[in-house]
Amino acid sequence: MNPFDELKHLSDVWARLTDVRPIRGRGIYLYDQQGNQYTDFTSGLGVVNTGHCHPKIVEAVQKQAQELLFAQMNCVVSPMIIELSKKLNALTPECITKFFFSNSGAEATEAAIKLAKVATKRSNVIVFQGSFHGRTHLAMSMTTSKTIYRQGFQPLLPGIFVAPYPYPYLYGWKEGTTVEFCKEQLQHLLNGQTSPSETAAIIIEPVLGEGGYIPTPTAFLEYLREVCNAHGILLIIDEVQTGFGRTGKFFCYEHSAIEPDILVMAKGFGSGLPISAIGSSQEIMSKWSAGSHGGTYGGGSLIPIVASIATIDVIENEKLVDNANIQGYLLNDALIELKSKHPSIVDLRAKGLMVGIEFKNAQIAKKVQSYCIENHLLLLTCGTYSNTIRWIPPLVVSSDELLEALTIFENGLIKSTKQLH
Repeated sequence: MNPFDELKHLSDVWARLTDVRPIRGRGIYLYDQQGNQYTDFTSGLGVVNTGHCHPKIVEAVQKQAQELLFAQMNCVVSPMIIELSKKLNALTPECITKFFFSNSGAEATEAAIKLAKVATKRSNVIVFQGSFHGRTHLAMSMTTSKTIYRQGFQPLLPGIFVAPYPYPYLYGWKEGTTVEFCKEQLQHLLNGQTSPSETAAIIIEPVLGEGGYIPTPTAFLEYLREVCNAHGILLIIDEVQTGFGRTGKFFCYEHSAIEPDILVMAKGFGSGLPISAIGSSQEIMSKWSAGSHGGTYGGGSLIPIVASIATIDVIENEKLVDNANIQGYLLNDALIELKSKHPSIVDLRAKGLMVGIEFKNAQIAKKVQSYCIENHLLLLTCGTYSNTIRWIPPLVVSSDELLEALTIFENGLIKSTKQLH
């Protein structure tokens, strides 16, 4: 049978990295029906931070499945959702005490914007160039990393204003110069397009995800906090891809001195089960009228909830945040050495185990990626020009596993460079 015939009943809208048909996963590996092993450094788009099928999470899911699957939040309140809210409260700053649960990152982003608008009684939102906040209609309107996410869906929602993001390599400047430019441009936006009095929120990823794995400089995050404080604008930190240990802190904003008004969480939250959340203060959350927002499954589907409780326990008990730092340093050091030997690599950016390697063009990135996939190492690209390869290994990865992957990657670099010359 033609393998593509198997897909004929699936929508063509899904972009696909490989034709691998996994039937089992353990740790950093996926296995197909023939027993072939694939190193999954996509982590399912940054989802399986605890690795595939972590035994503690599987045990929690199996146990819950025998007891109760669903407890709809508008009807009853399960003890599990209360436990999860307490765990998140312990992990977030004192200003964040209330949590709303949904199913996906896009849903959480939309919830955050709805909350900001109703809390401030303002209409407008500022996003940043290169951002990715989801593909539902409002989230898509705030996504600027690639035109493919917006093309064909115009007109988009009004009231979204785009500011330059501090991306030093793009501008060809040092970080300090780039930050000062972006500060000026934000003020220009507030004076020329959306006044502070009509701006509900500024939303930012502390590391651009789809936009190229570009960390937000601490000085810029701190400036955004100052601007928001000065004008009563809410600062939303989108930690959908950066949260739950990925960057060497439980949440990436912790690398700076700031605190968000609204925190958005998803992906690594449920170790593969669909769950997301936003967190905010009692004062802000109280602005939501009961019943004005909600959903059938968010907070009521108990399998994702117990998976999330187990995920937090695993991250803490197995010190996966520490491991993200240890292995992140190893990976970064190795890639710095490769960059010094391969001029096709033009920039390297890293926070913990969230690492982006930018190439001169997408052609090189694609060739290196294809070589890795052929050798059973799964890596994704990102960036507006698709010229950045991103490393997102599960946080359970070991040094030996990283070094094995780096060997494949370097061989791909060498081969691809020869082919292009």
